[in-house]
Amino acid sequence: MADTTHEPLPIPRQIAFSFPDDLDPCWKPGDPEFCAMVNGASLTMPYLEPFLIRTVREAMPRIADPRVHEAARAFNTQEQFHYQAHRRFNELIKARGYPELAALEARMQAAYQRLGTKSLRTRLAYTAGFEAMTMGVTRWLINHRVRLFGGSDSRVASFILWHFVEEAEHKCVAYDVYQDVCGGGAGAYLARAVGVFHGALDVMFASMRGYKLILRKDGRWYQWRSRLRLLRHLASFVRTVAPYLLRAAMPGHTPRREQEPQWVYDWIAAYQHAPPGYVPMVDTHSKTLPVPFDAVPPLSGARP
Repeated sequence: MADTTHEPLPIPRQIAFSFPDDLDPCWKPGDPEFCAMVNGASLTMPYLEPFLIRTVREAMPRIADPRVHEAARAFNTQEQFHYQAHRRFNELIKARGYPELAALEARMQAAYQRLGTKSLRTRLAYTAGFEAMTMGVTRWLINHRVRLFGGSDSRVASFILWHFVEEAEHKCVAYDVYQDVCGGGAGAYLARAVGVFHGALDVMFASMRGYKLILRKDGRWYQWRSRLRLLRHLASFVRTVAPYLLRAAMPGHTPRREQEPQWVYDWIAAYQHAPPGYVPMVDTHSKTLPVPFDAVPPLSGARP
């Protein structure tokens, strides 16, 4: 186990992102494919993240390292705030023309109930595996934020980017919990390596079912131009995320070797000085989509 004594703990932030009742599910004009990808991924969160919380909570009495125990508690609170915000967002998407998504939600709920019957080691490996994927997703969303979110509804862009800033912030927690509870032997390594692909691919396929349904409902799924735009996004996603998964499956892997985009550090550092109740809204019409803290002194380059 790494020495976590001097590492900052994740900070739960319950930010009041709000969405209007008439929110357009295609919240980035001209890019319905990316919107469908994000909306499909969002659909998984109210089922995935409660599963992660339950798994980590069950493991907490077995955690020997007090610092890891404290980080696990903060991790669970962050994930709670995430899925609650996604649930509100998803209800609006369904109400705005996609009630069929409820059937996919029922499938996910049943799938996570079945997964909840597996051994704690299997569930912790799944949790650590999914969290390994989020490091790649964070890099993809933030490094390509101008292309992906430029011109989009700032409320949605800000909400999604907040979520993945916090995913980067707690990137080590699920791994540390797994190592503390399950140990570092060969059997534990193999289970964790399987969990990398189990957790990542399971969530990816669930997200794909969501965006496929959305694009079919919109009449775009069989349009070659739409499919080509989707494939371009997916190719960019895979090029960024796949190396993270491969490294995570290697012996001796630790998330501490992975470097986040500077934008993540700037966001976290600036938020420490934001006034109470501040909602960090990204300017999606800016050429650079800077960290959304105009009300506080710039802290570019600072790290928490």
